[in-house]
Amino acid sequence: MVTMKWVTGAAMLACTSALVACQGGPEKAAGTPTPSGAVTGAPTPTAAAPTTSSAAATDPLLSGKREVTITRVQGSGQPLEISGRLEEGGDTGGRTLFVPTPIGGDRYVIRAFGVKDDHPANDDPSCWQVNGLDIEPELTIGAVVCDQDDPIQRFTIIAKGDGTYAIGSETRFLQHLPGNGLVLKELGNAKLNTTFRFTDKGPADREPLN
Repeated sequence: MVTMKWVTGAAMLACTSALVACQGGPEKAAGTPTPSGAVTGAPTPTAAAPTTSSAAATDPLLSGKREVTITRVQGSGQPLEISGRLEEGGDTGGRTLFVPTPIGGDRYVIRAFGVKDDHPANDDPSCWQVNGLDIEPELTIGAVVCDQDDPIQRFTIIAKGDGTYAIGSETRFLQHLPGNGLVLKELGNAKLNTTFRFTDKGPADREPLN
């Protein structure tokens, strides 16, 4: 009889402990704050998965080991360049060599370099970033100090199967708008009308300043 009472009491104690643990669960699952650099109106980004994307594993141009130029397929044939803002053949003396570098979860940081002319500053990378001062619905891309942990430096690159790529950020795609150049824009019901071709320019073997 004593044994039965002890077993019953222990079972009740275990159930009580489990109930307390379950009740405490929602309090621990607090939402994470929105990153400080997030663009106005942008959805809260999700953390990149710690695995290399399948595209990066099979496409050398997305491996982070090759420098490329990027040209808009439907454009003038002039490569993209970036200084203050990503432009198409603006001849502003900006950087025209890019290294799409996988960071997992089919996302990339896109490092930008100057020409290989023995000038050390050209070997120190900058990175594409959504301009946090822009206002929806059209966002531009600028060049900043690289920080792959910053959600607005993470881009999607989607191979279209014909040697071309679509470039996006969260739910937006990089599109060319007459009079406004290259902007990140929600497609809505519209058709994707801007794709890009990557041209291999050699190994990504720069030695940064620091």
